[in-house]
Amino acid sequence: MKRRKALKWTLVGVGGGVGAIALGGAGTVGYLWSRSKLETAGEVDFDTPLAIPPLAESTEDASGARVFNLDIQSGTVAFKDGRETETWGINGAFLGPTIRAKRGEEVAFAVHNGLDEGTSIHWHGMHLPSVMDGGPHQEVEPGGIWAPQWTMNQPAATLWYHPHPHGRTGNHVYRGLAGMFIVDDDESEGLNLPAEYGVDDVPMIVQDRKFNGDNQFDDKAPFMSMQGVLGDEIMVNGTLGPYFDVTTRLVRLRLLNGSVSRLYNFGFSDDRPFQLIATDGGLLPEAWETDRLQLSPGERAEIVVAFEPGESVVLRSHPADEGYEGPLGRLNGGEDLLDICEFRAAGSLADTTEVPSVMGTAPDLADAEIAAERSFSLSGFNQINGESMDPMRIDFGVREGTVEVWEVQNADGFMHNFHVHDVQYQVLSVDGEEPPPRLRGWKDTVQLVPQVEYRLAMRFADYTDPNLPYMYHCHILAHEDSGMMGQFVVLGEGEEIGTVPVSASATGHGGHG
Repeated sequence: MKRRKALKWTLVGVGGGVGAIALGGAGTVGYLWSRSKLETAGEVDFDTPLAIPPLAESTEDASGARVFNLDIQSGTVAFKDGRETETWGINGAFLGPTIRAKRGEEVAFAVHNGLDEGTSIHWHGMHLPSVMDGGPHQEVEPGGIWAPQWTMNQPAATLWYHPHPHGRTGNHVYRGLAGMFIVDDDESEGLNLPAEYGVDDVPMIVQDRKFNGDNQFDDKAPFMSMQGVLGDEIMVNGTLGPYFDVTTRLVRLRLLNGSVSRLYNFGFSDDRPFQLIATDGGLLPEAWETDRLQLSPGERAEIVVAFEPGESVVLRSHPADEGYEGPLGRLNGGEDLLDICEFRAAGSLADTTEVPSVMGTAPDLADAEIAAERSFSLSGFNQINGESMDPMRIDFGVREGTVEVWEVQNADGFMHNFHVHDVQYQVLSVDGEEPPPRLRGWKDTVQLVPQVEYRLAMRFADYTDPNLPYMYHCHILAHEDSGMMGQFVVLGEGEEIGTVPVSASATGHGGHG
């Protein structure tokens, strides 16, 4: 009964779209259906070397902190022949440098907004004080500088950074504001994993784009899209049609789904197996071998794949294994088959690395004392538990030093996912069963299969602020921007929920250094 009710709501919820199809008759339905599946396998000319984002430079201040300068700016890029595409970037015309820092280091940033509108930088997956988080309450005004600083305090992991202005995140990411943030630690550096950046340890920011006839980004959502824009061309690190020259037998790929709405189901053109070694929050205790890995927007994974001398193989996105009900998957990219990047192995390959039998630390919250349980239902395009985001409303407070379990469910027939700021969580169960291997590591973003309950355990530690909240939201950015987001604060002993400072509201420009 619950499933039938949710699917009925989905069909009603698309409103005029369904009516337009009905009025158009069977011919309209057939036309839209035939055009809704995209296949580029074997059709991409892999004629451009994969760009590797440069490592961000830093200096050391008098206190010993590493200082990074990040300049948000507009520019143009010649993605195609003809007119250059107008873009935004960080320390360049498109995307940003890879920031790399080690656990225990003090890091500081000077984030300068050179655009003609406000934006922000959020450190996705980072454990840090809310005043440094870069959420919608810390928008940097045009010409302004924001100067967050904190001590790196989490295990080695592949994180990323992107804007988070209220109601405009999708637009700003689509224009080009995003970059990778790699955290290192002593334990990971002691392993013999592939680790030479850009050689056998390769960042891969995977994004889709649609271009209009003038080579400009087109962010219009297709008819009947439940997720916003779906691009028909795939770029990696800002490269269309990329190839990568392989020089080692084992290559570590740091996969980031940096798209605003598209789901990717990664696998190779020959279905070769690869090893998943890390999820959002860091290394798994042991590798898991698979030939498919599905990532929703915002999720990351590290995989290790083996190559033979002289061979070529293509990384693809295959049709989704799960995530939709009925025809909604096809209409929202779930049946697409997309070529992403070609890997070309040299005639001889160095072979000095391995995947260790023991790597990271397993999540440890299954037997923890639970301070509170909460339930979250995501529905429509803009609601969690029946409410849309209000920048001045703090939805609840959690106590520092406690563990909570959040039960999260997608009430619709199309895709949602769930991201929580500040913490990495453990997926305790999926519909009452043990989570699949790809969800058994630390996560901060998880895809929500329709009508399935996810139990997430998370510990709130170290940082408190009764007034300035963290966010939880769907990372389908059209949904987030429409209001599918809430706010919580972490409270110290004796503290009560405060009030969001007006100067820090999403309509102001709080949090500037």
